[in-house]
Amino acid sequence: MHVIKKMLNADVLCGADLLDTEVTCGFGCDLISDSLCFARPGCLLLTGLTNVQIIRLAEMVEARAIVFVRGKKPGEDVIKLAREKGLPLLATDLFLFESCGILYQAGLRSS
Repeated sequence: MHVIKKMLNADVLCGADLLDTEVTCGFGCDLISDSLCFARPGCLLLTGLTNVQIIRLAEMVEARAIVFVRGKKPGEDVIKLAREKGLPLLATDLFLFESCGILYQAGLRSS
């Protein structure tokens, strides 16, 4: 994820020590229902959702990390829960579409 951080010019919000975690695919979405249906275990979740439910969702779909897009940053309660769960959080100013496109061009696929 060090490479992902660099490609997306992302800030690490928590889990800097976990950036060696491998992600097997990517999934970008702002709908919790679609994320529950289509996100795959081991994925990097890209979203603009910043409430505590996104951490719960990541846990349910077994996501390895979350990248918040569009310059959005979660509150301290979300960051604290992510730390407790060992879930790296990153944030980029890029839009969801652009972030997914950059990662796709670099070889990260959806499944």
